[in-house]
Amino acid sequence: MFANLNQDFIDWPRVIAHRLRGIVFAAAIVVVGSLSGLCYGADSLVLATPTQTFDAPSEGAPTAEEIATVVSARFHIRLPDALKIGHAVLNAAGRYTISPLLLLAVIAVESSFDRFAVSVVGAKGLMQVLPSQHRDRVLRTSDLTDARTNVRIGSEILHNYIEASDGNIEDALYRYSGGAKGYARRVVDHMGMMKAEFGL
Repeated sequence: MFANLNQDFIDWPRVIAHRLRGIVFAAAIVVVGSLSGLCYGADSLVLATPTQTFDAPSEGAPTAEEIATVVSARFHIRLPDALKIGHAVLNAAGRYTISPLLLLAVIAVESSFDRFAVSVVGAKGLMQVLPSQHRDRVLRTSDLTDARTNVRIGSEILHNYIEASDGNIEDALYRYSGGAKGYARRVVDHMGMMKAEFGL
C-alpha cells in the first residue's frame, strides 16, 4: 500500500507539467485556430482538454451514442458499426487531445464513414491512412478497416501534423490531405454540419 505512495510523490511534478503543457498547447491551438478562421468564437472546440478520460466526452462534446445516431442516419452506416466509430473517435480525441468534431469532420471528408474505402493511391479506411507513407505506424498486421485501429493511427498522424505546424490547424490539414486544395475548408464545413447535428 505504501510502496506506491512514494512513487506517486516522485511522479506528481511530471504529471502536473504534462497537464500544463497540454493546456498551454490547447490554448495555443484555439488562439491560432480563431485567428486563421478555423473556429468561430470561444465556444468552438478545436481541442479537447487533456484531463478527460478516454471515451468520456468533454463538456459540449457528443457521446458515442449521439455520434452513432448521427453517423448512422446521415451516412447510412449500420448502428453497431457507427457506435464502434463513436467510441474510436472519443478514445482518439482523448488520447491525442483533438476535438472529436474535428476527427468526425476529417472522417466525413476522407471516407464518408466507409471503413472499407480505398483511394486510388492506396489510402485505406475511415481516415484514409496511407500505409506506404506511415510504415512506422502501420504494421503488416494492422487491419485498417477496423475503426479503432484506423482512427487511432489517423489521429496520431493528424496530431503530429498539428504539432509540426505549431498548432496551425489549416496547415496540419493541408499536410494530412497530401496538399489537396480546399481540404481545410471542406473539413471546417463538415465541422459546422456536425455541430448543428449535435446541437452544439
